[in-house]
Amino acid sequence: MSSLLCGASTTGFRSLLRREILRFVRRPRNTFLPPVITNVLYFSVFGVILGSRLSGVSGDFGYVEFVLPGLVVLGIVSNAFENASFSIFHGRWNEYIHETLTSPLSYTSMVLAYVLSSALRGLLVGALIYAVGYLFAPVVPARPFYLLAFAVVVPTLFAGLGVIGGLWARDFDYLTVLTQFILRPLVFFGGVFYSLSVLPEPFLTLSLLDPLVYMVDGVRYGVLGYAELDPNLSLAVLTAMTVAVLLLDVYLFEKGYGLVD
Repeated sequence: MSSLLCGASTTGFRSLLRREILRFVRRPRNTFLPPVITNVLYFSVFGVILGSRLSGVSGDFGYVEFVLPGLVVLGIVSNAFENASFSIFHGRWNEYIHETLTSPLSYTSMVLAYVLSSALRGLLVGALIYAVGYLFAPVVPARPFYLLAFAVVVPTLFAGLGVIGGLWARDFDYLTVLTQFILRPLVFFGGVFYSLSVLPEPFLTLSLLDPLVYMVDGVRYGVLGYAELDPNLSLAVLTAMTVAVLLLDVYLFEKGYGLVD
């Protein structure tokens, strides 16, 4: 009996994961085209128009090289968060998430399916942005291990936060509030477009409360080999946050928060 349940659970997990992946893969014009166009504009402005005037922002790197890791992080966190929050909320709104809840899947498997699919979307978009940026600044990753480590932790963390957002949202306006008034400010004050060294106090200290600072700095270290913070500490803090958020996701599913009236 236990083997049958385990087999059913594995099959259910793969089916839910596949459904969530196909949901965004089948709509590439909505999923992949907008971030590509947006970042072509970013790199065109920073690399061609302003690049020569803003060069040497940190060390020996040109400005377009400096902002490349930050724009990659921006694409990763935005897509991972938005995919998870919209998927959970849409399932609640149209009540087809009840089919998942009544399946033999464990709550952990449910959360992992939503999180992993959303993290995958974030990674794919991040890879596309890096490819676009490579056309303007052909940078080979200086610390591949760190880049890979942060590329796993960052989308997983924000996919987990997206699950919380999807459970909390009461209508589509809630999702807009989360993205525009919480996520975007965190990103743009996270050191994407500037070096932390240019910040005076108390803004430098306050910026260290923004988790995006550690993500951008960590990915920048993986790409350029340059960091303003300890990458090992940043990776450890973000990993601990990811584990805590995933455990909270499972707890909320177990309690039925936002899932049952």
